[in-house]
Amino acid sequence: LPQPPVGNTTLWANGRRQDPNTIRCKHSNLCTEATMERKCSRNRYILEGYIISASFFLSFFFWGVCYSPPPLCISRAGKYDYDLVVIGGGSGGLACSKEAAQFGQKVAVLDYVDPTVKGKIKIWGLGGTCVNVGCIPKKLIHQAALFGTALKDAKKYGWQISEPVCHDWATMMEGVQNHVRSLNWGHRVQLQDKYQNVALECAGFLTGIGLDTTVMVRSIALRGFDQQMAGLVTDYMETYGTKFAWKCVPKRVDKLSSGALQVTWTDTQTGGEHQDTYDSVLWAVGRAPETKALGLDKLGVKLNQETGKIVLATDESTSVPNIYALGDIGEGRPELTPTAIKAGKLLARRLAGQSAELMNYDNVPTTVFTPLEYGCVGLSEEEAEKRHGKDNIEVYHAFYKPLEFTVAERDASQCYIKVVCKRFGDQTILGLHFTGPNAGEVMQGFAMGFQCGATYSHLSQTVGIHPTCAEEVVKVNITKHSGLDATVTGC
Repeated sequence: LPQPPVGNTTLWANGRRQDPNTIRCKHSNLCTEATMERKCSRNRYILEGYIISASFFLSFFFWGVCYSPPPLCISRAGKYDYDLVVIGGGSGGLACSKEAAQFGQKVAVLDYVDPTVKGKIKIWGLGGTCVNVGCIPKKLIHQAALFGTALKDAKKYGWQISEPVCHDWATMMEGVQNHVRSLNWGHRVQLQDKYQNVALECAGFLTGIGLDTTVMVRSIALRGFDQQMAGLVTDYMETYGTKFAWKCVPKRVDKLSSGALQVTWTDTQTGGEHQDTYDSVLWAVGRAPETKALGLDKLGVKLNQETGKIVLATDESTSVPNIYALGDIGEGRPELTPTAIKAGKLLARRLAGQSAELMNYDNVPTTVFTPLEYGCVGLSEEEAEKRHGKDNIEVYHAFYKPLEFTVAERDASQCYIKVVCKRFGDQTILGLHFTGPNAGEVMQGFAMGFQCGATYSHLSQTVGIHPTCAEEVVKVNITKHSGLDATVTGC
């Protein structure tokens, strides 16, 4: 951000004298201090605006001249002098601001977050949820759990490992947080996936490092994903120690004198009430946008009254000219870091007159980092049947055994591939699903082919790399309609 003038300059905001090096936001309950840097001869300051939490990858944009209540920080001439003001320092906001700056736009970024009272992370750096408490730390802890499984497998491969093998949570978290801080410092944004599936991912890595973990599920697991695949994911987790309380709804949580948490829940199938005690409780019930404090109703910005999210057009515009939004705050937008980054860059290019390309939110690949990873792109089998009719789709599938599982004698009954295609014509692929090791790495390449309109013929004509799990995708040749055994045998 532009630096304030030095010397005896006095800055004023809302009729009050301010420290020239630090400008405080008008709505002190919503934001932290914004430090200004002056990099040109004119005095440039942040204009007045409302802050939205970066913890949701929320990016809310004022383009050109903005809403004008009493300004927080303006130039001495009384003019707004930013081409773009980005509210929210998450993945989408940073991507948009950096892209706009490359086109010569004058950009200000206003970042805010109210960290959880739990844990040691009291102050977030730039990057939003993904970098600070989402995708990046989650994937690193997932990796820690995979090491635990690898240690068990190592004995079968001849490694002599002394027992017991213990895990030190504090050491792991110190390493994770050091990496997160390095990302904050470099203002770099990384990507992975969404957080609808955070409950299963957390349960998976907690089980993997040796903790007794239970997942309470009100209805179904991984809502919105292919339910056959979701069942394989949870079956694998149960096989390796994660407990599930199905069709249960929590009623209350009481803290006991010992410090333990007593959870009371109702079994929706029997109506019975049950209790048990736990050390920690994670409420993985989704996220809500912080739009209530923004005063959007005064601006006329249209919201979905039920979700609180902003209603957007295909070009990320709101119902008010020159105000845009992207990321998780957008109604109907996928809660994914990569889509927020891509949408932010495309928005910046359009605003700078460099492109007319719109974000394509269809067919975005994603991965659930559970102990048995699940990657997918396109339609689930259920959604394909709904759109095209059950008799008009063909499902090629295969149960396979990763080479890594063989010597260790690990159960591979949930390692599965499903390719959902149109049944007739060129058999265009509608959806591709994979459970197994490194699912995200496997799915990324196939996602590009999917965007190019890949057909089953394209897939079957592709030569696989041997021996890999990915080659099993191009080898699938058994359909569900045939009723034949889909278990892969031989090389």
